[in-house]
Amino acid sequence: MSRATLVPALFIALTPLAANALEVRIDPHADLLYRQALPLLEQADNPDDNSTLRTAIGVDPELNRQGRAMAHTLPTAVALLKKSVELGHPVAQYRLALYYTTYLPAAQIADAACPLLEASLEQGFAPPATAIATWCPPYNASPAYREALEAIPSMATLYAPYYPQPATRLACSRSHPQGLQMQWGRQRDYQAEVYRLLGDLDPEHRQALLQKAVDINGCVVAQHRLSKR
Repeated sequence: MSRATLVPALFIALTPLAANALEVRIDPHADLLYRQALPLLEQADNPDDNSTLRTAIGVDPELNRQGRAMAHTLPTAVALLKKSVELGHPVAQYRLALYYTTYLPAAQIADAACPLLEASLEQGFAPPATAIATWCPPYNASPAYREALEAIPSMATLYAPYYPQPATRLACSRSHPQGLQMQWGRQRDYQAEVYRLLGDLDPEHRQALLQKAVDINGCVVAQHRLSKR
């Protein structure tokens, strides 16, 4: 497809996205609880490499990191996230779900995490989209999932202060963390993921949507798919 034909197709493909603005209000107390959890989550993700526990035990560093995080900072962070979730905070819903996808056995993840991921996405927060694509059938193939993805661009202003956000895997990101490390994405990284995922759900406009993902952050996966057509 030429650029001349791509522009009208892109306009058609993206027109519905601007018409799906959501009415979302983040509870101030829920937001306070979420922000109190953040430094604890950061401590769990970045423990002291020179800790006496690691030196004394001498086990695999990643296992040591996970064990100390679970034993110290994570329980308090999770408790704060749960309180924030009770008040409907969409970002706390995502971070609590991410905790579940990271630490629960695989057989338990869908039941624990998917209700949180879906509730967060349906409030216009982009990061749950990729986790839902992995963990949450049949919702990840439903009209509700597509409608939630289409509403995300209209919510960019509300959620801009909450980035960057971690994810297990971002297909449009160039970073490649090792072990248990998360990928951290900017808002535009997640927006590119949304257009990539919409391309999978909308064959008629797939090429225009993939091109949008490329335009936003140079999404390598989307570029590869375009080059094969």
